[in-house]
Amino acid sequence: MHAVGFSRTAGALWRSSHPGPTLVVSVLTLILGVSAGLDAGRLLLLVVAVFVGQLSVGWCNDAADARRDAAVGRGDKPIAGGEISARAVGVAAGVALTVALLLTALFGPALLVAHAVALASAWSYNLVLKRTAASVVPFIVSFGLLPSFATLALPTPAVAAPWAGVAGAALGVAVHFANVLPDLDDDAATGVRGLPHRIGPRGSAVIAFGAVAVGALAVLLGPLITGASLSLVSVVGTIVVAVIAVVGLFRAVRRPDRTVFRLVMLAALVLAGTLALSGVSVV
Repeated sequence: MHAVGFSRTAGALWRSSHPGPTLVVSVLTLILGVSAGLDAGRLLLLVVAVFVGQLSVGWCNDAADARRDAAVGRGDKPIAGGEISARAVGVAAGVALTVALLLTALFGPALLVAHAVALASAWSYNLVLKRTAASVVPFIVSFGLLPSFATLALPTPAVAAPWAGVAGAALGVAVHFANVLPDLDDDAATGVRGLPHRIGPRGSAVIAFGAVAVGALAVLLGPLITGASLSLVSVVGTIVVAVIAVVGLFRAVRRPDRTVFRLVMLAALVLAGTLALSGVSVV
């Protein structure tokens, strides 16, 4: 009986963590770490630290939204469905946040500060900013810092190249505007009025995939500024992302569902993969 109860609780916690985004951000970190040249030990530690940090963000989100999810009948949410309490998820979020920062501290103060700022930014969105016109700011900050996680984890820490930060920030904008599209009506019913809600679904869709295009251009052209040559891999990756953006834009205008968000995350993975395969350094 205890094993069954533990399994159910663990399952509810996992589904409350927003597993899709959590895994994608962790994979992005892995790819960026490979691109930066991290050794296996540092790479594993960094990915685990970011993964646990993302768990804290997802759990914070669901705990903060518990009453709102119940009000709009979100039975797919474990808390709203009565599978686990908001308190338990909130405690898990706090524990995960602490563990993530302790793991990051092993790399030194530079990465610790960067990760702390990114997590504070994400938590501020969950607790306050998602209801304001500044809702996109945490995504710009947190995703803009993501490329620097890999470079700050090096034995000689360094901030990532500016173009890498621009690409990350652009993807953060895309993630935000795409993620809220299916929930605009439910959000409006419970008083959530972030920037996408004020702009509307069509405008948000255009911004989301416009931001994807900006990220792709940054990855394609940014290295040229530092003297790197234009590689076939970079060109092909940019074309693939452009196709994803066009498909996603048409989908978002016609039917703004979760597929739109998945397409944005796919574009992010393609861009990160392009970086790793092209051999371009993000330092």
